[in-house]
Amino acid sequence: MVETTLRALLEPVVADLGLDLEGVDVTAAGRRRRVCIVVDRDGGIDLDAVADVSKSVSDVLDASNVLGDAPYVLEVTSPGVDRPLTEPRHWRRARQRLVACQMTDGRTIEGRVIESDDHTVTVDTTDGRVTFPMSEVSQARVQIEFRRQEDEGE
Repeated sequence: MVETTLRALLEPVVADLGLDLEGVDVTAAGRRRRVCIVVDRDGGIDLDAVADVSKSVSDVLDASNVLGDAPYVLEVTSPGVDRPLTEPRHWRRARQRLVACQMTDGRTIEGRVIESDDHTVTVDTTDGRVTFPMSEVSQARVQIEFRRQEDEGE
């Protein structure tokens, strides 16, 4: 319930900074609460963006009573590579990355994201290019590569 309220409060603040609010998590940490805000944008985020979000979110939280009087620790972070691909923007940001997709019909599709739009994804697999609707994906994640394709020419 607190996460839903926080999301509604913080989403416009984060959007004003040109970022997407990807997640809000509140957990107990001793006598305090840990408030973790996950943000991202096309091209990724840098430390300046994290600092800007941290300041803006902290100001809004301090001015509101959404967390009550309990002290809290604020963490602002970017999503990890193990984040599931659930939104069109996640697929767009995964362009040229290796992904593994579990499909609703039980198939597994592995390959490199070539392109995506709001409804479909095209992946280059060992058997050729496959285009499928996002609605047919039950779970998808970027695969960790120690040597990405774009690094091959270096």
